[in-house]
Amino acid sequence: VQLVESGGGLVQAGGSLRLSCAFSGRFFGRYSMSWFRQTPGNQRELVTSIGSEWITYYDDSVKGRFTVSRDNDKNMMYLEMDSLKPEDTGVYYCFAQWTMGYWGRGTQVTVSS
Repeated sequence: VQLVESGGGLVQAGGSLRLSCAFSGRFFGRYSMSWFRQTPGNQRELVTSIGSEWITYYDDSVKGRFTVSRDNDKNMMYLEMDSLKPEDTGVYYCFAQWTMGYWGRGTQVTVSS
């Protein structure tokens, strides 16, 4: 399995970004998919996830602003980020979990105040 994130960038506070995670491998639909965020000196923290049965989870800090989705036909996961805040800044990683876990290399999101 290989995961490739894209869509990061620099945006002003209040703006929006859409991240994508491309999954290469088999049985994408069986994987639980997640987005993690990491800032310098800190561990990766779970932002949101979407399970194989489409059950979603959001960290309280992003509820109402971020929306996770997946397209099982295209082997893709997305993260729509609206009303961005400076504290959303970090490297966003895609994570896939089924029998094993896999990480992407991350995409940088920077929100300026």
